[in-house]
Amino acid sequence: MGGKHSRGYRTNYSSDEDEMPRALKRNTQRNDSKRNKKKKNKGLRIFGKIVLVLIIILVILLGAVFAFLNSKLGKMKKVNINEAELGISDQVNENLSEYRNIAIFGVDSRSDDYGIGNRSDCIIIASINNKTKEVKLISVYRDTYVQIEGHGLDKITHAYSYGEAPLAIKTLNKNLDLNIKEFVTVNFDSVSEAVDKLGGVQLSITSEEIKYINGYIDETSKVTGKTSKHITQPGTYTVDGVQAVAYSRIRYTAGGDYKRTERMRTVIEAMLAKLKTRSLGQINAFADAILPQVYTNITLGDIISLAPDIAKVKVSDSIGWPYDTKGKTMDRWYGIPVTLESNVVQLHKEAFGESDYTASQTVKSISQSIVNKTGYTK
Repeated sequence: MGGKHSRGYRTNYSSDEDEMPRALKRNTQRNDSKRNKKKKNKGLRIFGKIVLVLIIILVILLGAVFAFLNSKLGKMKKVNINEAELGISDQVNENLSEYRNIAIFGVDSRSDDYGIGNRSDCIIIASINNKTKEVKLISVYRDTYVQIEGHGLDKITHAYSYGEAPLAIKTLNKNLDLNIKEFVTVNFDSVSEAVDKLGGVQLSITSEEIKYINGYIDETSKVTGKTSKHITQPGTYTVDGVQAVAYSRIRYTAGGDYKRTERMRTVIEAMLAKLKTRSLGQINAFADAILPQVYTNITLGDIISLAPDIAKVKVSDSIGWPYDTKGKTMDRWYGIPVTLESNVVQLHKEAFGESDYTASQTVKSISQSIVNKTGYTK
């Protein structure tokens, strides 16, 4: 019996001994699992805190950038205009949906005034291809005979004088089948200041231009209050602001006002090229000097949205419009597009790649009115 009890004891003991390690193992595993979960949760909490801190830092940085840009761009003179009153047809909106066309007006004001009474001596349409980021500069000659709503047939330069930017934009849209909604207006002083802040721009001056540029240098110096040297020999120069403005105002060489408009485009292209080479500090100084002299309806958000694409922007072409004109003196001298319709068709083919373009009924009607008034046809 003693043996049986002894064997039974050992058997029972052995069973308890086997069971106990399993229980201990399960407890150990549960404890390990809990510890792992705690470590994992702690790790997630730490990771979450890091992410949160990074988000906060990013928000602060973005806020600082936005505040910086807002402080800069807020210096511009802003105006709101009603897009519904800019004469853009649904068909034109659809045709030019891939293009952002911005009107640039250079007014003849010699003071900080951009309102009624100021003619737009310089009219340039910056046409941005939204896909390729290529920019075409389209100069519209100031004496071009077009229809201005409420004023009949007249020089396009007078549209700004009659109704500021909204009427000038509407005139461009209706006579050229365009979708312009945004504009920038500057005066002579701002261009001069801009060039100076860039450290000058490089221009090639011809012997024919030498005959006239120094008279304009003297006149521009009086207007801006800045002294500048005469240019006495033809050649390529790094010109200052006064000299650049004087160059852009020359109009008595061969080509007359058409050539002058080309010079204005040349100055803008030279400024864009120089701006790309400037440091952040130089660009900052440039912005401080120029933005207070800019009058526009382009919003801060729209400008910020363009910022990532600045480095990609390339002026691919410069166009003078209209292509075919004849001069005619009536109550004054006008540049008559011959015909308006054919010039608009050619513009859309060349600038926007619309090979099978047909002018709108509005353009056809205005074109016929010009023919009836002047007798000028193909």
